Amino acid sequence: MSRGTRRWVKIRRGCQRAQVWARRRIPPGLRLLAGLVLMVGGVFGFLPVIGFWMFPLGVAVAALDIAPLWRRLRAWWRRR
Repeated sequence: MSRGTRRWVKIRRGCQRAQVWARRRIPPGLRLLAGLVLMVGGVFGFLPVIGFWMFPLGVAVAALDIAPLWRRLRAWWRRR
């Protein structure tokens, strides 16, 4: 397995773990709000501590409450 592939697998597992955690621990309405906050924070990724990693995680968390977006995200994960 190449170095890039291993890195991608690690990122994918981390995102999946975050989604499972969010689904179990955060109430549905608040998940969408948390996802939007993460996306806004990802826009300011050039600042220290706040990073560009927040944007895709925000999309994944917000997708838990938006069914069409969730279906597309799941299909995208399966293709990878």
